[in-house]
Amino acid sequence: MIKFQNVTKIYPPDTTVLHDICFEVKEGEFVSIVGKSGAGKTTLVKLILGLEEPTSGSVFFAGKNISEAYGADLQEIRRKIGGIYQDYKLLPAKTVYENVAYVMAVEGKENEEIISQVPKVLEVIGLAEKSNNFPKELSGGEQQRLAIARALVNHPDVVIADEPTGNLDPYNTYEVIRLLQKIHQSGKTVILSTHDREIVNKLGKRVITIENGRVVRDEEKGRFII
Repeated sequence: MIKFQNVTKIYPPDTTVLHDICFEVKEGEFVSIVGKSGAGKTTLVKLILGLEEPTSGSVFFAGKNISEAYGADLQEIRRKIGGIYQDYKLLPAKTVYENVAYVMAVEGKENEEIISQVPKVLEVIGLAEKSNNFPKELSGGEQQRLAIARALVNHPDVVIADEPTGNLDPYNTYEVIRLLQKIHQSGKTVILSTHDREIVNKLGKRVITIENGRVVRDEEKGRFII
C-alpha cells in the first residue's frame, strides 16, 4: 500500500534527514516507526502525506507516486489517510461535535451523513457524552481521542499517528494505544511513529527502526532497540 523506494530527503543547504530509505507497508498492517527525536520520523510521515517531496527516490501510495500527484489527485490520496498528531490540531472555538462535523463538511459530505456519522464516531472513541463541550474543557487524553475521531470520521484506508502520546500521562497513553489497536482490528492500516519504548515492546507488531535518517532494522515482531 505504501512504498518508499530509495528515498533521500535533504533540507537546504545541506542537511540530510533521510538517507536512501526503502520499505513497504502492506494493506492491513500495524507498523511502528521508531527512533530518537531528530531521527527523521516526522519527515517520513510528511512524505507519506505529500506535505514534503523527496530530494531523490519515490514514495508510492496504492501504486501512485505521491510526489507526482498534484491538485485533485493529491487530495484524493490525502483523503485516504487519517493523521493523528501530538499537538491535536483541534479547533478551539468549536465543540467536540463541531470539530468532527467540520472535517466532514470540508470533504463535501451532506448534512444528513454528518448528522448520522458524527455521533457514531464519538461513541466509538468514548466522547458521546461530551459532544457539546469545547476542547479546553477536555483532558489531554480526551483531546487526543477527539483528534482520533477527526482522523477516522471520513473512513480513511490508512491511519498515521505521529507521536500521538507525547503529551499524555501513562493511563491516557494506553487508552490511545488501545484505540489504535481497535482501529487496526477493524481492518485499517496503522502506522505509529513514536520513541516510546514501552508501547512498542508491548504491541509486539512490526517495527522499523530509524537511526540518523537510515533504516537500521525492520523486524516482523520487533522491539524498541536503540
